[in-house]
Amino acid sequence: MMRPARLLASACAAALLFGSAPALAQVGTPALDRALAPIPAPRDAPYPGVITLDMDATDLDRRIVSVKQTIPVTAAGPMILLYPQWIPGNHGPVGPVDDIAELQISANGQPLRWVRHTVHTNGFQIEVPAGATALDISFKWLTPIDGSQGRVVITEDMLNIQWEKALLYPAGYYSSQITFRPTLRLPDGWRYGTALNTESFENGLATFAPISLEHFADSPVFAGAHYRQIDLDPGGRSPVRLNVVADDAAMLAATDAHIELHRDLVDQADRLFGARHFNHYDFLLAVSDKLGGIGLEHHRSSENSVDPKYFTAPTDTLGDRDLLGHEYVHSWNGKWRRPADQLTPTLNEPMQNTLLWVYEGQTQYWGQVLTTRAGLLSKELELGSLAMTAATYGLSPGRAWRAMQDTVNDPIIAQRRPQPWGSVQRSEDYYSEGALIWLDADTWIREQSGGRRSLDDFAKAFYGVEDGDWDPAPYTFDDIVRTLNAVQPNDWATFLRTRLDAVGADAAMPLDGIERGGYRLVFKEEPNSYQKALYGEYGRNDFQYSLGISTNNANRISSVRWNSPAFEAGLTSGWEIVAVNGRTASPSVIAGAITASKGNTTPIEMMLKNGERFRTVRFDYHDGLRYPHLERIEGAPDRLGDILAPRRR
Repeated sequence: MMRPARLLASACAAALLFGSAPALAQVGTPALDRALAPIPAPRDAPYPGVITLDMDATDLDRRIVSVKQTIPVTAAGPMILLYPQWIPGNHGPVGPVDDIAELQISANGQPLRWVRHTVHTNGFQIEVPAGATALDISFKWLTPIDGSQGRVVITEDMLNIQWEKALLYPAGYYSSQITFRPTLRLPDGWRYGTALNTESFENGLATFAPISLEHFADSPVFAGAHYRQIDLDPGGRSPVRLNVVADDAAMLAATDAHIELHRDLVDQADRLFGARHFNHYDFLLAVSDKLGGIGLEHHRSSENSVDPKYFTAPTDTLGDRDLLGHEYVHSWNGKWRRPADQLTPTLNEPMQNTLLWVYEGQTQYWGQVLTTRAGLLSKELELGSLAMTAATYGLSPGRAWRAMQDTVNDPIIAQRRPQPWGSVQRSEDYYSEGALIWLDADTWIREQSGGRRSLDDFAKAFYGVEDGDWDPAPYTFDDIVRTLNAVQPNDWATFLRTRLDAVGADAAMPLDGIERGGYRLVFKEEPNSYQKALYGEYGRNDFQYSLGISTNNANRISSVRWNSPAFEAGLTSGWEIVAVNGRTASPSVIAGAITASKGNTTPIEMMLKNGERFRTVRFDYHDGLRYPHLERIEGAPDRLGDILAPRRR
């Protein structure tokens, strides 16, 4: 995401550098001997030679990673080196080029001047001198020290190496045609997990087999002082491993039963897809409240972080239950089958996100389904989760003006910055509203086929072919429609586009799949079991469907629902509720006041504080507490139950 304060600091540092460096040793000069060259178009031809990258990640105290590269060259003249900008899985131009410092480039022992490209600012131009056969490059990767600077990737006990954050590569070639040979030096005694193939690991230095830049950037490392590897598919045809690092060795403990549920997740994915598109798969899991939170897909691995109690008190960590399932599904959907406009030739070519409602939306759907089929989540809890999703999008003010399809652009235009009015702005709704669309499709197929076919058949036809192949297979909207029609004939293009593109009164309600699944959305005065456990875990309190506010346990308003009573009263996030009806505020006091006002004319009176400002607000609201639930429709087939039931051989 963009960090204006850090950009300002970087600009000031650059000004000091230019003002103080000796002329001969100066780097980052404002001009070269000749004009900036255009960025050469990538071509599908092998880059000559192998790029070595040696990374030292032992400076834990300062969280600085030292990088050295050697890039072979074959000709003199202008050359442009690129720092990755469009990061797969992030869906936007978020490569943090401002995190590198002390960039030095030399050839034949002589320093070379570089200049940043003024249009493509992740590009660095140099002049390769005559007779040079290689460029020697060194720089520092200055990883965030605290969360205000970005995601923390190094702590005293673990680290998360994302190679694309700390490398340069030559412009003009496909990423698949550039070969890297990496090494990584770790602190003494640390161990690691990665999808990379290890050639040797001695005295803290890991040497990995040569690999294309395409797959190198897709193969991060989790390493730590407290490490455990768990085999999730003993005797399977391709290894699936859970690589765990933790803040403390005690956090690695897991019961056999809990581990077995993770093995069941792998088994249920096999039953769904019927093929594997990897030669091995490594879950990288940080059990930590110190490493920055993450859930990021890769083809043969995934980066995941969970609550410190994930293994030792699994019933208390509901919010993490479907993370591994979601990221694992991405190996099939998003990495092997990949939207054609996401499959760009380099890490600096702009991606387009038009099919994220498949890439992320269907993955969200299958992730939750597989998590439940595996037993990591009960049917009751999944129905509670689905009720919350149904309420969010069935009553979304944002759907009145903005099509769901447009939200696929959010990773580019918003880059996950906080929103003042999330309920009307919409934010990456292709995830959960996208999942509702796929539930709609699944239940429709089941209904029309008399239960003989389902979206499981689509999964096998679309993802379950070419077993063992892990070269990306691009797809288009037409490919989706064609495969759905082969499962169950329908005007699928209209079915999908109606749900994706319409707004206001023309928008199809996203709850059709739930009702066709045998349930309806209702509101009750007590939270469902999933919401109660989840909000207890996160310290949240939900009054959004009554007064229109959500609060934390310190009674601070975290969000205000658009057009709600709180919105009409002029409230925003940031106000602290001090008192309610003359009593000191607490979540239970707020809930009690809402309940006491039900069915009468007595207003709810709140005193609020924001900085030095106080306000008293009276709500003329009398419908009581409202929390979403799914209720069975009498006599209707329980298709949701069928969808969530585990598959057996």
